[in-house]
Amino acid sequence: MDNLTNFINGEHVSPLKGQYLDNVNPAKGEVYSKVADSDSEDLAMAVAAAKRSYAHWQTVGYKERAQILNKIADLIDENSESLARAESIDQGKPYWLAKSLDIPRASENFRYFANLILQNTELATAMDSHGVNYVHRKPVGVVGLISPWNLPLYLLTWKIAPALAAGNCVVCKPSELTSKTAHMLGPIMKSAGLPDGVCNIILGLGGKVGAALVSHPDVPAISFTGGTVTARAIIEGSAPYYKKLSLELGGKNPNIIFADCDLDKCIETTLRSSFLNQGEICLCGSRILVEEKIYAEFIDKFVQKVSELKVGDPLDKSSFMGALVSEAHLKKVEGFIERAKKEGGKILTGGVRPDLPLEFQNGYFLRPTVIAGLDSRCEAMQEEIFGPVVTVSSFSTDEEALRLANDTRYGLSASVWTSNINRAHTFSQKLDVGQVWVNAWMKRDLRVPFGGVKFSGVGREGGVDSLDFYTEKQNICISLN
Repeated sequence: MDNLTNFINGEHVSPLKGQYLDNVNPAKGEVYSKVADSDSEDLAMAVAAAKRSYAHWQTVGYKERAQILNKIADLIDENSESLARAESIDQGKPYWLAKSLDIPRASENFRYFANLILQNTELATAMDSHGVNYVHRKPVGVVGLISPWNLPLYLLTWKIAPALAAGNCVVCKPSELTSKTAHMLGPIMKSAGLPDGVCNIILGLGGKVGAALVSHPDVPAISFTGGTVTARAIIEGSAPYYKKLSLELGGKNPNIIFADCDLDKCIETTLRSSFLNQGEICLCGSRILVEEKIYAEFIDKFVQKVSELKVGDPLDKSSFMGALVSEAHLKKVEGFIERAKKEGGKILTGGVRPDLPLEFQNGYFLRPTVIAGLDSRCEAMQEEIFGPVVTVSSFSTDEEALRLANDTRYGLSASVWTSNINRAHTFSQKLDVGQVWVNAWMKRDLRVPFGGVKFSGVGREGGVDSLDFYTEKQNICISLN
């Protein structure tokens, strides 16, 4: 049984107290490895290593940094099979999804930010004949990166790549539930020529390692992707140090479907936006709002297709959905379903565990679930479930659709389905979200800003916005007289 250890100063090292957590295969409900149960002392070692290495790394030229990042991307591509298989076993997602989405995006993150620093320029401003102002970007220093369990390598590298590109050193805290690919990434980065101590990875519980990272005085910035409750703790824990924060949080995303849409295309995409990765994506459209004129037709077609989705062995290429990440999370999602029933919700399909072969009967599987008949203020319409559960309701006017779409404390993303170009623009701009897709879902461009409003986050990352977070802009004024 493998022990997943910390990666500090270019080496895998055991936690100082020798303690480990069970790492469970979600598809089988069995412990298959151990994860370092680190604490504040291990975290302090990683921060010290990063701080020592920063003195050198910040002086490395942007061309050399770009070469190293591109080499990391090359090695991720060369190891894509083993990384995808590890991600599938560790997280529960289908192997085909890890192979086609998670791992390619991880290498793309490094390639994109390597290219960005080669092309990024800054403005200079003349003050008539008096002088010139120009902007100098300085790396922040040692940055803390805290990533979630749903897209483990994908979202960890989304933070590592721009932070390193900008000249920072980092201390990473991946989820204790899905640490395998983070453990594999350390040696890949070392083989690519990344100097020791530039990227350190500490495994363990958020309450011990994450909290210590957030409150460490030598870590001036924290980038976090995860839930709102943890984000509140990060804000409170970092407040005495006035740290820079980037918080990418949850969503209760509306999928607004107008009668003039291409319904067949809409339904096919909505299957993905509802249930891809077992619905464990912050961008999933969990509230489906359908114009009354086509509501019955949509329900008939959508429910039929949902009922046909295959749930099973994540390593089987025919499985559309694998297992939820943990037993606790499965029970949490089931709790939402049971309470929705008590609030008057009608289960149109799903809501039960599938009948699977003996090998997977202890796994954390759940049929994709569609619930209708709920009031907009019900729990399942307001709270992020983060599983394969969607609610469906109808609207009669654009104004009603907008009211329902914005009627939540979250504001991450939305999808709008219409053939009316004027409505596409005007309606989208009135949505209280950070990202709107029109006649599409999850078409991601790394050049554009990403983030949410309200309870869905603080700040933006992506493209130059990432450089803005991972650097401090210094204005230098040169007098000409």
